[in-house]
Amino acid sequence: MRDTTEVSTSIGPDSTVSADHSVPDSKGKRWHILISDYPDSMMASHDMEIALLRQALEGPEAGETARPVDVEVYAFQETARVEFTKKLAWADAVLTAFTPINAGLLLACPRLKIISLNATGYDNVDLNAATQCGVGVSPVGEYCTHDVAEYTLALLLALLKNLKHYGDEVSRREIWSYSSVRPNPRLSDLTVAIFGLGRIGRAVASKLQSLKPTVIAHDPYVDPALAAKLGVALVSKEEALARGDVISNHMKLDTDTRAYFGADEFAAMARHPYFLNLGRGLSVDEEALATALDEGRVSGAGLDVLTDETPRLKQHCLNGRDNVIITPHAAFYTTSAVEDLQRISVMNIAYFLRGETEKVFRLVNNPDRSIRRER
Repeated sequence: MRDTTEVSTSIGPDSTVSADHSVPDSKGKRWHILISDYPDSMMASHDMEIALLRQALEGPEAGETARPVDVEVYAFQETARVEFTKKLAWADAVLTAFTPINAGLLLACPRLKIISLNATGYDNVDLNAATQCGVGVSPVGEYCTHDVAEYTLALLLALLKNLKHYGDEVSRREIWSYSSVRPNPRLSDLTVAIFGLGRIGRAVASKLQSLKPTVIAHDPYVDPALAAKLGVALVSKEEALARGDVISNHMKLDTDTRAYFGADEFAAMARHPYFLNLGRGLSVDEEALATALDEGRVSGAGLDVLTDETPRLKQHCLNGRDNVIITPHAAFYTTSAVEDLQRISVMNIAYFLRGETEKVFRLVNNPDRSIRRER
């Protein structure tokens, strides 16, 4: 998993492939599937995905739509967009998470029918262009809620218990001293402010119940009665910032939440909280967070996402700090979640190509499939 920066609506003069490219007309004899992403986002193995694709599209359950399946695995590079476009031009479906797919690319690939995203977000896809071109867009709706919630608690407890500091003291400096850092309060004496009370935010609140902190949340779209059932009080943004000893972000990325936590928000954090981001990297102004850490307005941070999904860690303003834990967008990464992610994203392709769109786990647009000519 990773965040994506904005992508333009055209692929640019240096990487344009015209719509009359040489796409093979297979006359309905084969399905062509492309699995592609940035190299550091590719799964170590795609054997499970390929086997599932062939079973679902070649086997008896495919019925009259059954065809042999050709699958190509290709590592996307920003500097090789022309080559990527040529490969995508052959595809009936693409399986990706973060590859930017914009209007120019969609126009250059008239055979493409479905973009299946093995991620919950889809901000890397031009959704309007996909709909106009008759291409379905199907992110995975849910597969790692409890994994991310558990990871949130792991980061929180690691910060409160000074685990990074003690680990470095013992293993690197060979210092054996519990008093080498100031103690923190008990979690049960603190207030945790959750931003975004969606599936993951609610799971975090539920898991916190046994640890007994006070839990408040800010989410203008959630029914207060639902929050009350979790023992969570809904409050304004200002109150959440002012009261939180821990600020935990789980908001989705949209125009309202982009750069949501900036200099003003960090200045409003009256309790010098620990800041957690398990949502989207682009929701945080990293320079502002670094300043808040330098000035002591934020006591520490646990970040599973950064603004750039391929960050230059050596120069990064938040890396190398004793009170900051950064992990590589790994909160989802459990055996069960990976299996669910692969299975759901593959079956979304199979269902769509078989014409069983009602079985697609999550389709975020309503494309006119007749626009895509059969090949």
